[in-house]
Amino acid sequence: MAFIYSTNLADVRARAQAQARAAGLAEDRVVDFVIAVSEIAANTVRHARSTGSMEIWCESGEIVCEMHDEGVISDPLVGRQPPAADANGGYGLWLVQQVCDRVELESGEKGTTIRLYMSLPSA
Repeated sequence: MAFIYSTNLADVRARAQAQARAAGLAEDRVVDFVIAVSEIAANTVRHARSTGSMEIWCESGEIVCEMHDEGVISDPLVGRQPPAADANGGYGLWLVQQVCDRVELESGEKGTTIRLYMSLPSA
């Protein structure tokens, strides 16, 4: 079931941390996962101005976090390149791309969905 958030990002971070630890991520990767999830949630609050939803699950040796909001991202390559040195923002999605193993972004008239993937350690 999706967790709905609006402004309380502490709950978002706490849930991401608990799920990442339960999935067996190493502590440094737990920190990376929480940072990535928190950045996406903060973008929802700042840019989408809507509630967001978050679901986390494990499949095929990965932990996956799917986040959705009603905002629209017009640049399909956002976050793939570092922002310009004089940029006044744009670092969040770039950082997410750096710490996650894979990031998928879909955006259109129904809003934006971002999936964050991190590989789980081998058993």
